[in-house]
Order: sequence, then C-alpha cells, then structure tokens
Amino acid sequence: MGSAPSPRPLAISKQKIISVKLHFLGTTGYHPNNRRHTACLMLPEMGVIFDAGTGMFRVRDLIRTKTLDIFLSHVHLDHCIGLTFLYDVLLDKDLDRVTVHVDPSKIDDLKNHLYASALFPVQPNFEIQPLGPGETITLGHGAQLKTFALIHPGGCLGFRLDWRDRNMAYVTDTTACPDAEYLADLDGVNTLVHECYFSDGQEELAATTGHSCLTPVAQVAAKVGADSLYLVHINPLEESDEPLDLASVDSIYPGAIVASDQQIIDV
Repeated sequence: MGSAPSPRPLAISKQKIISVKLHFLGTTGYHPNNRRHTACLMLPEMGVIFDAGTGMFRVRDLIRTKTLDIFLSHVHLDHCIGLTFLYDVLLDKDLDRVTVHVDPSKIDDLKNHLYASALFPVQPNFEIQPLGPGETITLGHGAQLKTFALIHPGGCLGFRLDWRDRNMAYVTDTTACPDAEYLADLDGVNTLVHECYFSDGQEELAATTGHSCLTPVAQVAAKVGADSLYLVHINPLEESDEPLDLASVDSIYPGAIVASDQQIIDV
C-alpha cells in the first residue's frame, strides 16, 4: 500500500484570521420553501463555501477574501444550482480566484448538463478542480480540509475542516447510522453540521432516498463526541417553527439545534 498523498496547497489570500463564523445560507433540501433555501454554508473569513444550492445568492454580501473555494458535496441540483448565480454574486468583486472543487466523476455532468447551452448558454466564470474522497487540501492560515465518502445515490462527499485548535464537519445527503464508516472522520469534532431530512418513523423512506432520520443523527453526534450539532437539509415540506422533535433525542444527544437560514455561529 502506498503512502497517503501529501496535502495539496491552494493559492490563498494572506489575510490573518482573527475569528471564524459559520453562516447558514441555505438549510433545506430538494427545493426552497418560504423559510429556507437549499444547501449552502459559508465561512467568510476563510473564503470557504460548502455546497451551492439556492442559498448561494446570499454569498455576495459576505465576501471578505480575495479567493473563494466552493466545495460541492455532490451535484444534485439542490446542491449546485447556485453556481449559475455567480455572475451576480461576483459582479464588481475584485477576486483573484474562484474555484469549484468537485468529485472528478461529476465534472462532465456540471459542464454538459448544468451548463448545457439550452439551459445556461454562458460559460461559468470560475475554475473547476477535481476533489475526490480521501483527499486533504491545505487552505492556508493553518487550515486543512479533508474529504470522505458518504453513501448516497450518485455518490457524495463529506468534509472536515481543521484549523488551529478548532474543527468542524459537514455531512449531508447520507443515511446516518452509528456504525457508518464516515464516523471515523468525525471523531472529536467540535461543530458537526449534519443533514436530517426526515423525522423518526420515516426510516424506510430515508434509506430509499439516501437521507437521515433524527435519532440516528443524534446517535452519530453522541458517538463521535461532537461539542455541538446543527441539523440541516430539513424537509422543505416542514415549515413550522419546530420541524423536528428535538426533545425526543435529549437522552441521546441533548442540545441539538435545527439550523435556520442566515443563522451565524462561532466555530
């Protein structure tokens, strides 16, 4: 067996990071509703974006760096349609580089389908770099991003970002269970952002569609010792103030939070 590949560095702005905040720009899945846009998270101080759903339009007012790195978990439309918003998002922004990182097997899908001339006749104003499971990227500022495979129809990537004495992980579009292989990549995580599309009682539908129910997500967070758990990719049909019964998992993982659009947290 060969040795693990060395982390590959990116050309990044030399801006000193004083604090890091995570902005939830889109917290639902499949389609937007009156309360939520589809998947998009941003760390403005790092110039890092996870997924490019319909919440991507909110990035424009949060750009703080000279580079943007957009990491796609996969290319289902609720995670990539926001790439077509970038002409407005980047208008009059003086950036040195905008890079979309995506599994190499999905690059042709983006180019040939999302940017098919009949659908979107203008070529994208960003560069595309391949990024598969089991890779590590050095982002600068002492931060490293690691990828890991998730089980989902068509494939999906999870992400763990470590910097200084802090870290976070983003897990979307997979069926949570306490013995899933990806738990090894979450050990000791500070901030865990995990999809939770379904309520308990919908396990069969969750398994069929490659999504998660509440109790298994709580079990995952407890098993890896996450300091905090934020639930995203909420079912868009659930528009109430309490789309998930968090009290039902207090005995497993107390303090879980359903993230809301435009919520900002320290990480």
